[in-house]
Amino acid sequence: MKTKVGIIGAGAMGTLFGFHLAGMCDVTMLDANMATLGTIEQKGLGVDDQAARRVAVARRPAELYGSNVIFLFVKAVDTLRALRPFTGQLDPVTPVVSLQNGVGNEDAIRTALGGAVPVIVGITTESAVTTAPGRVHTSGRGNTIVGSASPSTSRMVTDLLTKNGLQAAVVNDIRPHLWGKLVANCAINALSALLDCDAGTILKEPNAAHLGEALAEEAAAVAAALKIKLPFVNPWQYVAEVISVGADARASMAFDLASGHPSEIDHINGAIVAFGRRAGVPTPYNDTMMRLVKAKEALLRDR
Repeated sequence: MKTKVGIIGAGAMGTLFGFHLAGMCDVTMLDANMATLGTIEQKGLGVDDQAARRVAVARRPAELYGSNVIFLFVKAVDTLRALRPFTGQLDPVTPVVSLQNGVGNEDAIRTALGGAVPVIVGITTESAVTTAPGRVHTSGRGNTIVGSASPSTSRMVTDLLTKNGLQAAVVNDIRPHLWGKLVANCAINALSALLDCDAGTILKEPNAAHLGEALAEEAAAVAAALKIKLPFVNPWQYVAEVISVGADARASMAFDLASGHPSEIDHINGAIVAFGRRAGVPTPYNDTMMRLVKAKEALLRDR
């Protein structure tokens, strides 16, 4: 019997993972955009020039209640809204997997679903850009890492991913990896959004690079104060390596501002500011980026 996989969020990452998991699993996609679901229902999911794969679509959360595993690919700001319909409805052994940006996603999931649901938190360096509903372009192969709060469940998730052609591994402590990704996101996303440029431009333009390095150094200083050992020595070198993988892509925050969707700024630069305040570490660069993005959002709403 095939594993029943529910995917909440049919954006770029939901499409990418849904496509791969559809190789050996019964995949059902849930999204708030009915037009996107209609296209996926008709044409399936496609990655680069590979043939599309058929998946089911769910127009109501109840259609995912029988899933064996649920992957969450909505924006961090949408986590509570997306999961509230699932409260008390999932099998207690059904894990919810979050590979979302930012920190604090596990707390949001448990707030929505309660403490009994297995929550698997991780990061992924897979990169994808939506080219049409249900179709994405990738920037090369990435890797997915999940924490082992529940070792057997975490191993089930990584086995599921690797059997479907994705690279995945389990680590004992996911926090260094979550914070490593947070360092990169805080240096890239807001700059890409405010400058309306692809990630590669941040490395090429000296003023943008200076800001990006300052943002990354601040985030690393906060992690050090929290006694979180990052999986790299030089924060800016790591950010540059991340950018090189998807240099021609704009950050998701740029698309949020362009579409009027609330950004994840509070979960990225805002998280650095909040943790920095608790740890007594000044974060003026991240605070400025957070305020600029919030001001931009407000101006766009007023228009």
